[in-house]
Amino acid sequence: MARFTVADEHAGKTGPCPKCKKPIKIPKAEDQIVIHAPTPEGPTGKDGKQVLKTERRKDAKFDPLIAAGVGTVALATVAVAFFVRGTEAADGYPILASGSLVLGPLLAWAGYLFLRDAELEPYTGAALWGRAVACGLVFAVSWFVYVLVASQIGETGWRESGLEIWQMGFAAAVAIGIGTFASFVALDLEPVMGFLHCALYFAVTVGLRLLMALPAVPGLKGD
Repeated sequence: MARFTVADEHAGKTGPCPKCKKPIKIPKAEDQIVIHAPTPEGPTGKDGKQVLKTERRKDAKFDPLIAAGVGTVALATVAVAFFVRGTEAADGYPILASGSLVLGPLLAWAGYLFLRDAELEPYTGAALWGRAVACGLVFAVSWFVYVLVASQIGETGWRESGLEIWQMGFAAAVAIGIGTFASFVALDLEPVMGFLHCALYFAVTVGLRLLMALPAVPGLKGD
């Protein structure tokens, strides 16, 4: 197929082909097909080219008032632990259970702020608190799971006679496993971060037990 150009005044006329001499009709200028480039979607620059626009991600906001409230409750818990130190009430279920239940949601909320996956949209506001409460309650229940498992594998009177290392380790592994799973499900934390999230709670509660002159965990020799 040959290609050639003619003057504008010949547009629309019929004439011989310069190559094969057969008559051909010269198309008019307005009959030409013009293919336009597709209009880019999204923002464009001054030259009409498409530019990328970054979307600012929301972050988990740090609320000073909420943080102050959490800190106040935590200090109050420490104060109660100090005042009951060495008393019979210190090793009673009311004190231990209430402390576990109060600290659970608070530590779940605080731990999430710095252990969460930065690639995911963070939970905030009521959604975060609802999930933190659910996760914290599971943390508290994990202590009861530890005691339940220890009572099943330990000998009669295990709280006074103590547990073997493997027995304490097994009971603790079950309790921490439940807490880690709660962090994963409730707050979408990665397994390792979920473990650290749960470990933060147990580290704080173990510290409070020591403050109350109790063994670090039930079943430790001397309990």
